Amino acid sequence: MRQLLNTLFVTSEDIYLSLDGENVVANKNQEAVARYPLHILSGIISFSYAGASPALMGACAKRGISLSFCTPRGRFLARVSGENNGNVLLRRTQYRVADDLQQSCRIARSMIFGKLYNARWSIQRTLRDHGLRVDEQQLADASVQLKELLPRVLAETDLDSLRGLEGTGATAYFRVFDQMILGDANVFSFCGRNRRPPLDPVNALLSFAYSLLSYDCAAALNSVGLDPYVGFLHRDRPGRSSLALDLMEELRPCLADRFVLTLINNRVFQKTDFEFQESGAVTLTEDSRREFLSRWQNRKKETLTHPYLGEKIPWGLVPYVQALLLARYLREDLEEYPPFLWK
Repeated sequence: MRQLLNTLFVTSEDIYLSLDGENVVANKNQEAVARYPLHILSGIISFSYAGASPALMGACAKRGISLSFCTPRGRFLARVSGENNGNVLLRRTQYRVADDLQQSCRIARSMIFGKLYNARWSIQRTLRDHGLRVDEQQLADASVQLKELLPRVLAETDLDSLRGLEGTGATAYFRVFDQMILGDANVFSFCGRNRRPPLDPVNALLSFAYSLLSYDCAAALNSVGLDPYVGFLHRDRPGRSSLALDLMEELRPCLADRFVLTLINNRVFQKTDFEFQESGAVTLTEDSRREFLSRWQNRKKETLTHPYLGEKIPWGLVPYVQALLLARYLREDLEEYPPFLWK
């Protein structure tokens, strides 16, 4: 089992990363302000424009440490990768399956089944824990709608129709998402999903969580030898890690969405933690991003029993386990890809 190591998040805009022996060094104004041993890191995500040295990039690629660059506001820019991991036969199988729409749909429908199942369970958890504070009928209706979609998803053989069912389920889920928010309604009201840029604090938090989850999924796929850029539900597009987007679908409701709901409902963030631009865009401040990342790392250390393996693992290893199960399916060690079904 892969060890759950640390991810180094660089949130200051003027930090330049360099290599010193077996350490990554954070430099500000040409002075070292912090250093971290490479052997304790599984990934580095930099939100700084200053960048990193070629020596550090090479060291990360050699050691299999994911190194990603984003803008200070969280938009993905680039990822450093070295030699491909894993068996070339696995990737050739992945490419053949991706070219076969029927086989692609077989995998994609399991992932969408997991997404809708977990979305329904998220609603059910809110009804169980906060039934007296929410519109029970509205949440119950959405839960029933998602439940009715599940057998239709499993029976679907066409990718476009599958996307239609996924869209119907997402609409039902996000229609009641505001009911699951118990924080300050004046700040954290949710009227629908928006992005690029997010136009309200809830969407700003969701977008940031989805970005972090996509990095974890891409790193997990690379670690088992799969190509994160060749997906089954999300088709090829230059610069898009389509398979990482596929893998994260089933993890959005239970990992990213519930994490954001916890932050809001526990009143971790206030209106002052956001920057409201004249264009309408809403982003997290630097301090609030730092707080978000710290809590995200702590969340990944919490344990659960994996529903398929029956073993206790940290949440942070869930993307790696699912990537391993997908690789096993492609190798024909499993009859079906088992999605992550949150319990």
